[in-house]
Amino acid sequence: MEFALNEMQQMLQDTAGRLVRDRYDFEARKTIIASPEGYSPALWKEFADLGLLGVEIPEDFGGSGGNFQDLAVVLEEFGRGLVVEPFLSTVVLGAGVVSRAGSDAQKQDILPRVASGELKLALAYGEPDTRYDPALVATTAKADGDGYVLNGRKAVVIGADSADTLIVSARTAGKPGDRDGISLFLVPKASKGVDVRAYPNIDDRRAGEVTLDNVRIGKDAVLAAEGKALPVLEEALDRGAAALCCEAIGAMAAVNTLTIEYLKTRQQFGRPIGKFQALQHRMADMVIAEQQARSMGYLVTERIGADNAADRAEAISVAKAQIGLSGQIVGRGTIQLHGGIGMTMEYVASHYFRRLTAIEMMFGDNAYHLARFAKASQAAA
Repeated sequence: MEFALNEMQQMLQDTAGRLVRDRYDFEARKTIIASPEGYSPALWKEFADLGLLGVEIPEDFGGSGGNFQDLAVVLEEFGRGLVVEPFLSTVVLGAGVVSRAGSDAQKQDILPRVASGELKLALAYGEPDTRYDPALVATTAKADGDGYVLNGRKAVVIGADSADTLIVSARTAGKPGDRDGISLFLVPKASKGVDVRAYPNIDDRRAGEVTLDNVRIGKDAVLAAEGKALPVLEEALDRGAAALCCEAIGAMAAVNTLTIEYLKTRQQFGRPIGKFQALQHRMADMVIAEQQARSMGYLVTERIGADNAADRAEAISVAKAQIGLSGQIVGRGTIQLHGGIGMTMEYVASHYFRRLTAIEMMFGDNAYHLARFAKASQAAA
């Protein structure tokens, strides 16, 4: 495995890192999350101009033709800056699904507009009773003339409020829990019958509850083969989990640096609190946890493209579980070592902790991924 960054990855790291340092300090971020949009349209356009939205999009469709390893470099820098723009929902999930399952016409229509910042996407797959099982789909898509009629509800759709188009999972056959019969549909958010109730999550990012009431779409809105979209959806969710792993590594690195500096400057009993051995031990545990997470990050970026779904699931789940655990060690340690100020909304440490907590729960919590890892390991034995 190659650990050093290649020339393109070094350029992406420098570009994303400089943008975060120069344009995304804590005060600027507070202004962004308090805005009506919940993100910065101006910065989103800047992401596009710098080529950050098209890293994985093929060159034929306006992107750079890179791979997930290239994207991981950007995600880590965005984790350092606690970037709230809808990068995960649009670039990782949305464009990823279209790249893998879309027709040539769909790719030509959608991917260049994603790369240019013109189009934002959201993957609407979860439902109120889904938990972490994407096969538990009760939303229906009934054939009707030259199209379909969609009815159902989608819960906690990341980036739903900012998206222009939703990628919706719905049943064209079978019952909730069946692996067959699930299809994916491109649904413009402005379609009649689509209602989005948006809200902020604990990590300052926005999600939405989506209601589909007799939403009519054409047959050209179907992604992948009708009724056979579950493997595409599962791969997309694995990519989402892998992306969160990369982002969490950046967040842990940033908050550990922040905490070390605090220990050097905060005075107690006439000397910096970093001189106290008990606090040094706690800080050492946090640094070790970050390094354990980084080693799992290497595994993620190396195995995300595995052709065998069981191999991919095994690697993603063990990494997500370890990184979730590491995030809690680092996040809780940060709050403990900062004391009361670490709990306040006016200080950045609490925002890192809340983001790491949200990451641990998204696309499967630690318990889910440990069970999934065990199942995948048994299947491979």
